[in-house]
Amino acid sequence: MGEYGCRLECLSVLVLVFLVLLPQNGVVAHVEHENSSGTIGLDQKLGQHIPLDLTFNDEGGHPVRLGPLIHSPTILTLVYLHCPNVCSLLLQNLADALNRLPADPGKDYTVLSVSFDERETPSLASEKKHLYLKMIDRPFPDDAWRFLTGDKENIRKLTEAVGFHFKRVKDDFEHPVALIILGPDGRIVRYMYGAAPLIFDLKLALVEASQGKIGPAIAKVVQFCFSYDPKAHKLVFNLMKVTGAVSLLFALTFVAFLLFKERRQRPQQG
Repeated sequence: MGEYGCRLECLSVLVLVFLVLLPQNGVVAHVEHENSSGTIGLDQKLGQHIPLDLTFNDEGGHPVRLGPLIHSPTILTLVYLHCPNVCSLLLQNLADALNRLPADPGKDYTVLSVSFDERETPSLASEKKHLYLKMIDRPFPDDAWRFLTGDKENIRKLTEAVGFHFKRVKDDFEHPVALIILGPDGRIVRYMYGAAPLIFDLKLALVEASQGKIGPAIAKVVQFCFSYDPKAHKLVFNLMKVTGAVSLLFALTFVAFLLFKERRQRPQQG
């Protein structure tokens, strides 16, 4: 067993080296920054409920609780309405997706766009709602897409509940970009990263939300392969992490192959 044991020991050392070299930055899609939470990005809270008793202001300035607004699968967007770039892009792309989505708004799903800037007003929310609803050509009930503003405390409770971490930079913000899909009971069932949601993904997410399914595996793959860059407002590919994982997988496959080959050769040598 001398040659076999030596070979196995060498291969074990090789695997250990790959494990050490594999980046250990975690799989959450965020970048480290200094703010109250220590991060900018999303910490997934799959399976948890958002606090439905929180109160915000609707487009007319009337106080509304979240609970009565969430009665079907819900697409939640956390944005600031005066955002000059990525928030506007997200809402514009969402309007385009809703225009082509094969589902009935208000019945099969609802949309909530909540501002995380406590300085923004219902009048601004009404203006933005009118703007984005005009981009939808199909019949779309007015109450199927709500634009809400609120005070700092209710905003904090909502953003913490969904793991949304952001940082104010002068009059703007560094923040993650994603859709958060809620079930009819307010349970968080999926995160969809980026400012350009795909029709198929959105439809699948809403169907899964209606069935109570939580967090498909693809979300974990995306989290592992990409990290959010708040300055560029996009996901960036984790080259080192993915390369390390592929190298580790190759090493383990190589070990398994040699062990299998050794076992097949030993009876023949005996």
